[in-house]
Amino acid sequence: MKIVISGKKIKLTDGITGYIDKKFGRLEKLLDPDAELRVTVSANKKTKQKVEVTLDNINGHVVRAEEVQEDLYSAIDLVCDKLNRQIVKYKNKFKTRKTGNETIRFDKFEELLSEEVEAVPEEDGLVFERKKRFNLKPMSPEEAVLQMNLLGHDFFLFKDQDTFEVSLVYRRGDGGYGLIEQE
Repeated sequence: MKIVISGKKIKLTDGITGYIDKKFGRLEKLLDPDAELRVTVSANKKTKQKVEVTLDNINGHVVRAEEVQEDLYSAIDLVCDKLNRQIVKYKNKFKTRKTGNETIRFDKFEELLSEEVEAVPEEDGLVFERKKRFNLKPMSPEEAVLQMNLLGHDFFLFKDQDTFEVSLVYRRGDGGYGLIEQE
């Protein structure tokens, strides 16, 4: 497992990086050797410490966790525990699936292009602050909900594996899920 540590508005000391390596190194037994764990540590003016973790290649999916605390080391502990629970939860979901189930894809999920662009005002005053492009892989709505939960998003755009039409799953306010299909 490869751990990539970066800092925003904070200087990363050897103590901080060593602590992060030690805490997240324990997850190595749960992950593939080619998994990449990206840890971003940031601080703001209100003395809050934020730790964001993104894990690529857990059965082809992406898992995210973040925590904000006043103490950096407690934020690292909490986000590590949160990530550990997510990994165990989703690995168990994959284990309980029947073998040969075509709705679960174990090849590497990849975003082909993810780039930020300069904000350019349009004619009607609309400004796009961020533009994102990614490959829509065919999957079932259930797998799309799983991927949405792994990313921690409220919606997920995907290509339906049966119709090959673009669809969207989203989290409803009442805790359920919704599906929007192309007509």
